[in-house]
Amino acid sequence: MKFYRAAPVSTIPAGQGSTGDTGHGDLAAGLPGAAPLIAIRAADLVSPAGRVPAEGDRTALVVAGTAGIRAGEQLAFVKVVAVAPAVVRRDGRIQAGGHPADHARLGTLEQQLDDLAGLGVIDEIAARATLTGKVKGEARRAMTAALAIRATVLMGVLPDADYGEVMAAVLGDLVLVPWHRPYQVPTGKVLWTWRTALGPAPLAGLQARVLAAVGDEHCDHDYRAVHVGDSGHELRLGSIDGSVTRVPDTPANRKSFGSTGTADDSAPYPQVRDLLATDASTRSSLVRRSSIMSVIILI
Repeated sequence: MKFYRAAPVSTIPAGQGSTGDTGHGDLAAGLPGAAPLIAIRAADLVSPAGRVPAEGDRTALVVAGTAGIRAGEQLAFVKVVAVAPAVVRRDGRIQAGGHPADHARLGTLEQQLDDLAGLGVIDEIAARATLTGKVKGEARRAMTAALAIRATVLMGVLPDADYGEVMAAVLGDLVLVPWHRPYQVPTGKVLWTWRTALGPAPLAGLQARVLAAVGDEHCDHDYRAVHVGDSGHELRLGSIDGSVTRVPDTPANRKSFGSTGTADDSAPYPQVRDLLATDASTRSSLVRRSSIMSVIILI
């Protein structure tokens, strides 16, 4: 997932500080104006090789009609941030139509969610979500339900980031696009308001669909699964093993748990003794019994 910005003010031209072999080391610094992005008609992008690029070709696209590019020429390499309808102002300025929240995605993370739970699963859940509290109605705002869900999912990938940093990460370079309506990254307070308005139901629904898809995948494609019994009456194979877990060395823990390896309880750490029953296929814990407890804990 690409959670970085590529601002032109920090782009380093080839040979900066020296002319090198081409004598044009400062061309990238002399791009006209201060506009942060380049707009190109999607229909004008073609492969310089004259054919559709195959996987592994590692070639950039060019604008149709571009003269043959010679080795050593200075090029501006641009990544696609968004494909949106053009809005042409009376003075000739080109801006992007639409809303940046409609273009925000979670990269490979969202691709995996779509593969498991269905294409566009986040947008589907967001469309059915009911907003409460301070967020009501269908008016377009800086946030949308889908963007709030994506930001919440992203928190699991960026556990140390605050709300503002999460919003900056999920929107990425979209904030650099000259949208037809000025747009700024929503603040952390805005995200908190939308999360409260959404409630837990949308994320719980997404979790349920992903877990159900993972369960079906294990049943259909788990080559490690081991069954015993006749067809139609199979039993899944499990295993039982013991384990010990170190806990902080405090008097209370030593009194409660004790330790192993020494007769006088002088081992470095107290330890909890567990007996675990696990699924032989997924290695997931099914039952755990602790040596100091008289009940079985279901996981």
